[in-house]
Amino acid sequence: MQLTTTAIDGLVELQPDVFKDDRGYFFEEFHERSLEKLGLNFKCVQANQSFSKKNVIRGLHLQVAPHEQAKYVRVISGEVLDIVVDLRPGSPTYGKHHKCILSDQNGKILIVPRGFAHGFSALTDTVFHYMCDNFYNREHEKGIRWDDPELGIDWEIKDPIISEKDRILPTFKDFREGK
Repeated sequence: MQLTTTAIDGLVELQPDVFKDDRGYFFEEFHERSLEKLGLNFKCVQANQSFSKKNVIRGLHLQVAPHEQAKYVRVISGEVLDIVVDLRPGSPTYGKHHKCILSDQNGKILIVPRGFAHGFSALTDTVFHYMCDNFYNREHEKGIRWDDPELGIDWEIKDPIISEKDRILPTFKDFREGK
């Protein structure tokens, strides 16, 4: 497995070693010891899967203390533009975002540390898989509007499909101010 660091401390992309032959392919999606050899510590307690139609935007979501979650995310089928926003107080990249393409073709995995908001836009019909290092807790779920002007994220979708829940999330400014 190859590790690529990003411009945001703690946020890494992984490229698994894929073994292909005339029958298809095989790769280890998750291997705790391999991650430890790369200096990463991720313990999965909950795994989730979603299906999104093309042009769906999900996010930006996060869990806050004491139920923060790190996520280990990848695409099983399809392609997404994955977005994370650093919301760690005191971080030099606070409020900055990172974008990457995750697809069944590139096999890329993103490890999203605790303290980040996460979302994605489905560039095709997509099955998205994510593992979490802490259990979901509804009372500690927060989010930021996907179209927040201060963040200025280009989701690369012309006519997005947005849930009602995501439409009413606070702006980044309101999130910062605890509203």
